[in-house]
Amino acid sequence: MQTRHAVLGAMLLTLAMGSVYAGECLLQVTRTACPGQEKESYSKCDGKPGCIESVPAASPSQCALKAKSACANKRLEITKYKKISATYDGAAVEGGKDFCVGHRDYPYAAKAECK
Repeated sequence: MQTRHAVLGAMLLTLAMGSVYAGECLLQVTRTACPGQEKESYSKCDGKPGCIESVPAASPSQCALKAKSACANKRLEITKYKKISATYDGAAVEGGKDFCVGHRDYPYAAKAECK
């Protein structure tokens, strides 16, 4: 009886652990700065136009949502636009697409000037 309870407990623990496991969601973020604003725009990537940011996600679809939400650009006078792709546990999410295409802040990518 005790053995059966121990096995059942171990199985439940294993199931519970598996459901909270978060994979590795990496966002490849590349910023295009407004003229003269490169230092400020790139400051989030240690002075470089692009970097990789790790964010928690429990699935590839959640990683995609995180990538889409990272496209928001509150500094349109500093960063003209962003390009963000994602990988989840080493595999490209949604074919490696740029999640910022179609985002409400993306139209500024086609404008010659910044906001």
